[in-house]
Amino acid sequence: MDNQQLVPRPRVGDVFGEMLRDAYAIRTGIGPRPLAGGRVPRPVIEIIEREDGLINGAPADHYLAEPDEWQPHDHRALAQVRGRVLDIGTGGGRIALALQESGVDVTGLDVSPGAIAVCRRRGVRDTVLATVDEHARDGRRYDTFLLLGNNLGLIEGRHRAPGFLAALAEMAAPGARLIAHGTDPYGTTDPVHVGYHELNRSRGRLGGQLRLRLRYREITTDWFDYLVCSVDELRGLVEGTRWRLTDVDDADRPYYLATLTLDG
Repeated sequence: MDNQQLVPRPRVGDVFGEMLRDAYAIRTGIGPRPLAGGRVPRPVIEIIEREDGLINGAPADHYLAEPDEWQPHDHRALAQVRGRVLDIGTGGGRIALALQESGVDVTGLDVSPGAIAVCRRRGVRDTVLATVDEHARDGRRYDTFLLLGNNLGLIEGRHRAPGFLAALAEMAAPGARLIAHGTDPYGTTDPVHVGYHELNRSRGRLGGQLRLRLRYREITTDWFDYLVCSVDELRGLVEGTRWRLTDVDDADRPYYLATLTLDG
Protein backbone atom coordinates (compact mmCIF):
# COMPACT_ATOMS: atom_id res chain seq x y z
CA MET A 1 0.00 0.00 0.00
CA ASP A 2 1.39 3.42 -0.93
CA ASN A 3 1.61 6.45 1.33
CA GLN A 4 -1.28 8.26 -0.30
CA GLN A 5 -3.89 9.28 2.26
CA LEU A 6 -7.33 7.76 1.98
CA VAL A 7 -10.00 10.18 0.78
CA PRO A 8 -12.48 10.69 3.66
CA ARG A 9 -16.03 9.54 3.14
CA PRO A 10 -18.83 12.11 3.37
CA ARG A 11 -19.96 12.67 6.93
CA VAL A 12 -23.58 12.45 8.01
CA GLY A 13 -25.02 15.88 8.74
CA ASP A 14 -27.90 18.30 8.26
CA VAL A 15 -27.81 18.22 4.47
CA PHE A 16 -31.14 19.92 3.97
CA GLY A 17 -30.38 22.65 6.47
CA GLU A 18 -26.91 23.40 5.08
CA MET A 19 -28.31 23.51 1.56
CA LEU A 20 -31.13 25.88 2.54
CA ARG A 21 -28.79 28.18 4.45
CA ASP A 22 -26.61 28.60 1.35
CA ALA A 23 -29.58 28.92 -1.01
CA TYR A 24 -31.05 31.63 1.21
CA ALA A 25 -27.73 33.48 1.45
CA ILE A 26 -27.39 33.46 -2.33
CA ARG A 27 -31.01 34.43 -2.98
CA THR A 28 -31.01 37.34 -0.54
CA GLY A 29 -27.39 38.15 0.16
CA ILE A 30 -28.25 38.20 3.88
CA GLY A 31 -28.39 34.55 4.90
CA PRO A 32 -28.30 33.20 8.47
CA ARG A 33 -24.54 33.06 7.95
CA PRO A 34 -22.13 34.16 5.23
CA LEU A 35 -21.02 31.56 2.73
CA ALA A 36 -18.18 29.64 4.38
CA GLY A 37 -14.67 30.42 3.24
CA GLY A 38 -15.77 33.37 1.12
CA ARG A 39 -17.17 31.03 -1.52
CA VAL A 40 -18.41 32.57 -4.74
CA PRO A 41 -22.23 32.41 -4.95
CA ARG A 42 -23.38 29.68 -7.30
CA PRO A 43 -26.56 27.67 -7.81
CA VAL A 44 -27.19 25.36 -4.86
CA ILE A 45 -27.97 21.88 -6.17
CA GLU A 46 -29.70 19.17 -4.16
CA ILE A 47 -28.17 15.78 -5.01
CA ILE A 48 -30.53 12.82 -4.59
CA GLU A 49 -28.96 9.37 -4.61
CA ARG A 50 -31.16 6.28 -4.94
CA GLU A 51 -30.05 2.92 -3.56
CA ASP A 52 -29.68 1.41 -7.06
CA GLY A 53 -27.08 4.04 -7.99
CA LEU A 54 -29.35 6.51 -9.79
CA ILE A 55 -28.30 10.09 -9.05
CA ASN A 56 -30.36 13.20 -9.79
CA GLY A 57 -29.81 16.85 -9.06
CA ALA A 58 -32.18 19.78 -8.80
CA PRO A 59 -31.79 23.45 -7.84
CA ALA A 60 -32.68 24.07 -4.20
CA ASP A 61 -34.02 27.56 -4.82
CA HIS A 62 -37.60 26.29 -5.24
CA TYR A 63 -37.74 25.61 -1.47
CA LEU A 64 -37.64 29.40 -1.01
CA ALA A 65 -39.97 30.31 -3.87
CA GLU A 66 -42.39 33.21 -3.57
CA PRO A 67 -46.09 32.55 -4.34
CA ASP A 68 -45.80 33.94 -7.88
CA GLU A 69 -43.22 31.21 -8.57
CA TRP A 70 -45.36 28.33 -7.26
CA GLN A 71 -47.09 25.58 -9.18
CA PRO A 72 -50.89 25.96 -9.58
CA HIS A 73 -51.61 23.02 -7.25
CA ASP A 74 -49.89 24.86 -4.38
CA HIS A 75 -52.37 27.72 -4.68
CA ARG A 76 -55.31 25.31 -4.91
CA ALA A 77 -54.10 23.54 -1.77
CA LEU A 78 -53.90 26.75 0.24
CA ALA A 79 -57.41 27.69 -0.86
CA GLN A 80 -58.65 24.66 1.13
CA VAL A 81 -56.90 25.60 4.37
CA ARG A 82 -59.04 26.36 7.41
CA GLY A 83 -58.40 26.93 11.12
CA ARG A 84 -55.06 26.23 12.73
CA VAL A 85 -52.49 24.74 10.33
CA LEU A 86 -49.46 22.46 10.70
CA ASP A 87 -47.08 22.71 7.73
CA ILE A 88 -45.21 19.38 7.89
CA GLY A 89 -41.75 19.36 6.35
CA THR A 90 -41.86 23.14 6.20
CA GLY A 91 -38.35 23.37 4.70
CA GLY A 92 -37.57 26.99 3.86
CA GLY A 93 -41.00 28.06 5.12
CA ARG A 94 -42.45 29.19 1.79
CA ILE A 95 -45.92 27.81 2.59
CA ALA A 96 -45.93 28.78 6.26
CA LEU A 97 -44.81 32.32 5.49
CA ALA A 98 -47.51 32.83 2.85
CA LEU A 99 -50.20 31.56 5.21
CA GLN A 100 -48.92 33.68 8.07
CA GLU A 101 -48.97 36.79 5.88
CA SER A 102 -52.61 36.08 5.02
CA GLY A 103 -53.53 35.92 8.72
CA VAL A 104 -53.60 32.14 9.18
CA ASP A 105 -52.42 30.60 12.46
CA VAL A 106 -49.69 28.29 11.12
CA THR A 107 -46.89 26.23 12.64
CA GLY A 108 -43.91 25.05 10.60
CA LEU A 109 -42.60 21.61 11.55
CA ASP A 110 -39.27 20.16 10.40
CA VAL A 111 -36.52 17.83 11.62
CA SER A 112 -33.75 19.98 10.13
CA PRO A 113 -32.19 22.58 12.48
CA GLY A 114 -30.89 24.51 9.49
CA ALA A 115 -34.31 24.61 7.85
CA ILE A 116 -35.88 25.91 11.06
CA ALA A 117 -33.15 28.58 11.28
CA VAL A 118 -33.95 29.73 7.74
CA CYS A 119 -37.70 29.80 8.51
CA ARG A 120 -37.11 31.99 11.53
CA ARG A 121 -34.77 34.28 9.61
CA ARG A 122 -37.46 34.70 6.94
CA GLY A 123 -40.00 35.66 9.62
CA VAL A 124 -42.01 32.50 10.31
CA ARG A 125 -43.12 33.10 13.88
CA ASP A 126 -44.12 29.60 15.03
CA THR A 127 -41.68 26.80 14.23
CA VAL A 128 -41.06 23.42 15.83
CA LEU A 129 -37.94 21.29 15.48
CA ALA A 130 -39.31 17.74 15.88
CA THR A 131 -40.66 14.68 14.14
CA VAL A 132 -44.40 14.21 13.71
CA ASP A 133 -44.39 11.62 16.52
CA GLU A 134 -42.51 13.93 18.90
CA HIS A 135 -44.79 16.86 18.17
CA ALA A 136 -47.88 14.69 18.74
CA ARG A 137 -46.90 14.54 22.42
CA ASP A 138 -47.02 18.35 22.78
CA GLY A 139 -50.80 18.50 23.12
CA ARG A 140 -51.42 20.96 20.29
CA ARG A 141 -54.46 20.53 18.03
CA TYR A 142 -54.75 21.45 14.36
CA ASP A 143 -57.59 21.82 11.86
CA THR A 144 -55.47 21.43 8.73
CA PHE A 145 -52.31 19.43 8.07
CA LEU A 146 -50.24 20.18 4.97
CA LEU A 147 -47.86 17.82 3.19
CA LEU A 148 -47.00 19.97 0.18
CA GLY A 149 -43.91 19.97 -2.02
CA ASN A 150 -44.42 16.22 -2.66
CA ASN A 151 -44.24 15.65 1.09
CA LEU A 152 -46.80 12.86 0.91
CA GLY A 153 -43.57 10.90 0.56
CA LEU A 154 -42.93 11.35 4.29
CA ILE A 155 -45.34 8.50 5.03
CA GLU A 156 -42.49 6.29 3.72
CA GLY A 157 -44.43 3.09 2.94
CA ARG A 158 -46.73 0.40 4.32
CA HIS A 159 -44.69 -0.07 7.49
CA ARG A 160 -44.72 3.59 8.49
CA ALA A 161 -48.05 4.90 7.18
CA PRO A 162 -50.26 3.65 10.08
CA GLY A 163 -48.04 5.25 12.74
CA PHE A 164 -47.60 8.48 10.80
CA LEU A 165 -51.36 8.87 10.24
CA ALA A 166 -52.09 7.92 13.86
CA ALA A 167 -49.75 10.68 15.08
CA LEU A 168 -51.59 13.21 12.92
CA ALA A 169 -54.95 11.95 14.21
CA GLU A 170 -53.66 12.48 17.77
CA MET A 171 -53.05 16.15 16.94
CA ALA A 172 -56.25 16.62 14.96
CA ALA A 173 -59.21 18.74 15.97
CA PRO A 174 -62.65 17.31 15.15
CA GLY A 175 -63.26 17.29 11.40
CA ALA A 176 -59.59 18.02 10.61
CA ARG A 177 -58.29 17.58 7.10
CA LEU A 178 -54.95 16.57 5.63
CA ILE A 179 -53.99 18.03 2.25
CA ALA A 180 -51.10 16.18 0.64
CA HIS A 181 -49.23 16.63 -2.63
CA GLY A 182 -48.20 13.37 -4.27
CA THR A 183 -46.96 12.07 -7.62
CA ASP A 184 -48.12 8.95 -9.47
CA PRO A 185 -44.85 7.25 -10.49
CA TYR A 186 -46.26 4.70 -12.90
CA GLY A 187 -46.72 6.74 -16.07
CA THR A 188 -43.03 6.43 -16.96
CA THR A 189 -41.60 4.08 -19.55
CA ASP A 190 -38.00 4.77 -18.51
CA PRO A 191 -36.47 1.31 -17.95
CA VAL A 192 -34.37 2.62 -15.06
CA HIS A 193 -37.53 3.53 -13.13
CA VAL A 194 -39.69 0.66 -14.34
CA GLY A 195 -36.98 -1.79 -13.32
CA TYR A 196 -36.75 -0.21 -9.88
CA HIS A 197 -40.53 -0.49 -9.43
CA GLU A 198 -40.31 -4.17 -10.29
CA LEU A 199 -37.41 -4.69 -7.90
CA ASN A 200 -39.40 -3.05 -5.11
CA ARG A 201 -42.41 -5.26 -5.70
CA SER A 202 -40.22 -8.36 -5.66
CA ARG A 203 -39.09 -7.27 -2.16
CA GLY A 204 -42.64 -6.77 -0.92
CA ARG A 205 -42.44 -2.98 -1.13
CA LEU A 206 -44.68 -0.57 -3.01
CA GLY A 207 -43.27 0.11 -6.46
CA GLY A 208 -42.52 3.77 -5.77
CA GLN A 209 -41.09 3.28 -2.27
CA LEU A 210 -37.75 4.97 -2.76
CA ARG A 211 -34.66 4.32 -0.69
CA LEU A 212 -32.68 7.57 -0.84
CA ARG A 213 -30.04 9.72 0.68
CA LEU A 214 -29.35 13.40 0.07
CA ARG A 215 -25.92 14.86 -0.59
CA TYR A 216 -24.63 18.42 -0.38
CA ARG A 217 -20.98 19.40 -0.57
CA GLU A 218 -19.10 17.11 1.86
CA ILE A 219 -22.08 15.84 3.87
CA THR A 220 -24.77 13.21 3.41
CA THR A 221 -27.90 12.00 5.15
CA ASP A 222 -28.47 8.47 6.33
CA TRP A 223 -30.52 6.33 3.95
CA PHE A 224 -34.28 6.82 4.32
CA ASP A 225 -37.54 5.73 2.68
CA TYR A 226 -39.64 8.19 0.69
CA LEU A 227 -42.89 7.10 -0.93
CA VAL A 228 -44.10 8.06 -4.39
CA CYS A 229 -47.45 6.34 -4.82
CA SER A 230 -50.60 6.22 -6.92
CA VAL A 231 -53.96 7.38 -5.60
CA ASP A 232 -55.13 3.75 -5.39
CA GLU A 233 -52.08 2.86 -3.31
CA LEU A 234 -52.75 5.83 -1.03
CA ARG A 235 -56.34 4.68 -0.62
CA GLY A 236 -55.04 1.29 0.53
CA LEU A 237 -52.63 2.87 3.01
CA VAL A 238 -55.39 4.98 4.54
CA GLU A 239 -57.76 2.03 4.95
CA GLY A 240 -58.06 0.99 8.61
CA THR A 241 -56.86 4.37 9.92
CA ARG A 242 -58.94 7.25 11.31
CA TRP A 243 -58.63 9.08 7.99
CA ARG A 244 -60.76 8.87 4.83
CA LEU A 245 -59.66 9.88 1.33
CA THR A 246 -62.40 12.37 0.46
CA ASP A 247 -61.07 14.23 -2.59
CA VAL A 248 -58.41 13.94 -5.29
CA ASP A 249 -57.39 16.87 -7.49
CA ASP A 250 -55.38 15.46 -10.40
CA ALA A 251 -55.61 18.40 -12.78
CA ASP A 252 -51.80 18.55 -12.99
CA ARG A 253 -51.05 14.88 -13.64
CA PRO A 254 -48.91 13.03 -12.70
CA TYR A 255 -49.08 15.31 -9.64
CA TYR A 256 -52.16 15.27 -7.44
CA LEU A 257 -53.58 16.77 -4.28
CA ALA A 258 -55.19 14.26 -1.96
CA THR A 259 -57.53 15.47 0.79
CA LEU A 260 -58.00 13.19 3.78
CA THR A 261 -60.65 13.91 6.40
CA LEU A 262 -60.60 12.71 9.99
CA ASP A 263 -63.34 10.18 10.73
CA GLY A 264 -65.46 10.61 13.83
